[in-house]
Amino acid sequence: MLLDRQQTSTGADIVPGSPGGWTAGARPRPRPLGRRSSPGWVRSYTVALVTAETLMAGLAGSAVLLTRAGEVTPGTPLLWAALALLVAWPGLLGATGAYCQRVYGTGSDEYRRVGRAGFLVLALASFLSYIAALDLSRVLVVVAIPALTVASLLGRYVARSRLRRLRAQGQCTKKVVVVGRGGAVLELVTRLQRERYAGLDVVAAAVTPADRARVADEAGVPVGGLDDVLALAAAHDADTIAVTSASETAAQYLRQLSWQLEGTGIELLVAPGLIEVAGPRLHIRPFEGLPLLSVEQPCFEGWRRVVKGGSDRVVAAIALLLLAPVIALIAVAVGLTSRGPALYRQERVGLGGKSFTMLKFRSMVVDADRQLDTLRGDNISDGLLFKLRADPRVTPVGRLLRRLSLDELPQLLNVLGGSMSLVGPRPPLPDEVARYDTSVSRRLLVKPGLTGLWQISGRSDLSWEESVRLDLRYVENWSLATDVLILAKTVRAVLSRSGAY
Repeated sequence: MLLDRQQTSTGADIVPGSPGGWTAGARPRPRPLGRRSSPGWVRSYTVALVTAETLMAGLAGSAVLLTRAGEVTPGTPLLWAALALLVAWPGLLGATGAYCQRVYGTGSDEYRRVGRAGFLVLALASFLSYIAALDLSRVLVVVAIPALTVASLLGRYVARSRLRRLRAQGQCTKKVVVVGRGGAVLELVTRLQRERYAGLDVVAAAVTPADRARVADEAGVPVGGLDDVLALAAAHDADTIAVTSASETAAQYLRQLSWQLEGTGIELLVAPGLIEVAGPRLHIRPFEGLPLLSVEQPCFEGWRRVVKGGSDRVVAAIALLLLAPVIALIAVAVGLTSRGPALYRQERVGLGGKSFTMLKFRSMVVDADRQLDTLRGDNISDGLLFKLRADPRVTPVGRLLRRLSLDELPQLLNVLGGSMSLVGPRPPLPDEVARYDTSVSRRLLVKPGLTGLWQISGRSDLSWEESVRLDLRYVENWSLATDVLILAKTVRAVLSRSGAY
């Protein structure tokens, strides 16, 4: 059990449900930690956002006034509307929670809240213009407010990129105490230490007595018992408590912990144990007053799939037309610098386990497949893939093509033909699929992609386990918005050339 015995802030044992201990009607006395003020970086970051977005509102209002320069006089409704925008825009952003610390740097909530504020400003301007018969310029409603919303979203993206870089360097982070069973705690600590851009810095852990030595040794952070959470938080000035999912007594433990954290400003997070299921698929549903976590089934068909397939083909066709000169030059370069055809054809496995022929520009010598057995001893992969950092079979032109991912351009023909998608899991080889277990086989529930989470997260530098985890995360949580985001990040990944060899 996660918690067999608990303690009060004075150190006395509490046995849940026992006389004199914790009961359903009793409320434990919170341990005094003191109210935590926002870190300095949060205040600076918020002030910078408010200033920038107020300036954007001013520019939007000024642009509208310039379109009616000859008609604007003191006291005209349009002038008042432009001035009101200076206050209304940051005010509504604050009202929708866009300046809340918890949305900074991660997730899509921040963008949704900015979009909601834009909708509210648009609706408010339209409503007042109609009800009060105000002579507001159509440019304000049709152009300026939507443009202001888009500019704010772009500004948030730039600010977030900067914040994530700082977090990767160990700055602008929250200090976290992780609580739970040993295995679950170690898994969460590993994830948080690897994905530093999330901004959660593990400073301590609280586990069951049997797990203390192991967690202390492997996690490299101070470790206490489940009754020491508040003491650990106070000692390490923690901002957040993260509780991993576990046993049948977790509800009682969480309830008491949440009471003890009241008034401290410390955030309580709970890992639901569904690491790769996220976002829109998770909902809290009340059943006769009992809140339960509802996990919706992943959608592998329907109108979104139709839109995705149509968009893939349209974008692939346009890209082939625009890149035709580049593709022709690469084909000539490959043909002139090494013996053999410019295109390399290879059997891969796609949607539903069906095989297809994947096209690439040839980046290796013609007999590369026959040399594979002699190189297996130098394989650096920890899974089913074969990887070499300096593969002797790669030609000089092929090495350049691989560094820039230009060897994959012919796969646009696969996308146009419907065997691949622009975004999806990495297309596997038949011998890899033959060794898949049940969980890894879920990669075949969607079309393989020209790019994907694996492409923007390290490419060949990823371990087999990490590559599979990213592919399964995409399969479980894919959406059209995610595809657009991955395509945008692919450009940066290709230019950085990280993990390409």
